[in-house]
Amino acid sequence: MTTENLELRRDHLVEAMLVHVPFDGWAWSALEAGAKDLGQEPGDARLAFTGGMGEVADHFARWSDRRMLAELLTIDLEGMRVRDRIHTCIKTRLVMNAEHKESLRRLLSFLALPQNAGRLSRMTWRSCSEIWYAAGDTSTDWNHYSKRGLLVPVYSSTILHWMADDGDGDGDFPETWAFLERRIDDVLRTFRMPRRVKDRLVRLFTPMEFGRRRSA
Repeated sequence: MTTENLELRRDHLVEAMLVHVPFDGWAWSALEAGAKDLGQEPGDARLAFTGGMGEVADHFARWSDRRMLAELLTIDLEGMRVRDRIHTCIKTRLVMNAEHKESLRRLLSFLALPQNAGRLSRMTWRSCSEIWYAAGDTSTDWNHYSKRGLLVPVYSSTILHWMADDGDGDGDFPETWAFLERRIDDVLRTFRMPRRVKDRLVRLFTPMEFGRRRSA
């Protein structure tokens, strides 16, 4: 099986499992039930994700990133201020997963386990990096890491706020979008801080693997 075919197969499996996650949790039983819905053998699902349920979680994050980027191609980001581009990217990613909100809640519970801390950090950093690239960032110097390091807590806290937001009667989440706007304001104020302060904040929110690369 080619890499492209495996990627597509994993996409279908992850999408099919989401309806079962609220009942089974982020577990093999949910993935196998999704495989059965697709007319596949349960054992085939495990063969598609030999790295375990952590690999399934990682693929879901990558799949969500790709879907977000595809949706953003239909939006005129270039006509927006950078802060509005960031807001639009995060909002787009949350809205497209709104129908699977309970499944995401179960996913976060799975990722909160101590053994998944490193994976969660890497997944969050990667999504924030994709958001900055979509917003037009091309920096390769210190700013590349400072922007992503400062976005991580904005992105993470917005997801948690959204999880607790029941939304309005129209299925929208105005309270979450207002919360996100305030967090972006906080980041803009941080960018006016002395570099030594920003550097400490970036180290705080940078994935462990990046820290190891710098010290190598």
